[in-house]
Amino acid sequence: MAERSLMLVLHDVAPETWPDYQHFVEAVDALGHVPICWLVVPNFHRRNRLEEHPEFCRLLDSRLARGDELVLHGCNHADEAPAPRSPRDWFMRRVFTHEGEFYPLDQAESARRLQQGIELFARQQWPLHGFVAPAWLLGPGARCALATTGLTYTSDPRHLFLLPDYTAIDAPGLVWSARSAWRRGMSRLVSEQMLNRHRQAPVLRLGLHPVDMRHGFSRRYWLNLLIRLLEEGRQPVTKIDWLNRHVLAPSAAA
Repeated sequence: MAERSLMLVLHDVAPETWPDYQHFVEAVDALGHVPICWLVVPNFHRRNRLEEHPEFCRLLDSRLARGDELVLHGCNHADEAPAPRSPRDWFMRRVFTHEGEFYPLDQAESARRLQQGIELFARQQWPLHGFVAPAWLLGPGARCALATTGLTYTSDPRHLFLLPDYTAIDAPGLVWSARSAWRRGMSRLVSEQMLNRHRQAPVLRLGLHPVDMRHGFSRRYWLNLLIRLLEEGRQPVTKIDWLNRHVLAPSAAA
């Protein structure tokens, strides 16, 4: 595959996080046609039901019209399950993240929440192909439930996975931990190392979070990196368009 592609992905998209992203998105739009993947949370931390914000829904309508992709990103993006019982679960749910909503859920509850999100997208008439779990964490029950939804893909920090079999496709991603100055500095170093390691990778993903946008250091890095990768010839594309072009369509033709 000669073409090298680039995916720009905005995590935790909700009415309350849009002000964090707005100026960055405007700067991206000024670069020309750079499609964006928006990871949409139906009810962010149970205080931002998407359908109670029709103006924001119209904004997402307009992004689809530009060629962007909307992706289901959890249900409420918060881990509200009973306290963890094992050291591993305690680490994953209390140290690694407090937002791994789909990590502790059983199959039935996972299926219920996934269906809520799918129905929301249907009511809004938004095409839906992918689901990304908050913090990329899928427990066994959630994995089983997701495989039955008919969606095309999910992802983790290093791969895209075709559903229902979770066929892995290498798709290295860059992501920052930007909550403190030392974390931002370390994230920049790690990102540059990742870039050097994966410079010839067929596809790179830039995974941005609202907290990245609240600090000039990280916000400028992401915009400058995007410009750099575009100047190096990487083609910006959404996840589903890339899969249709390079994975799904060739498989169907075969």
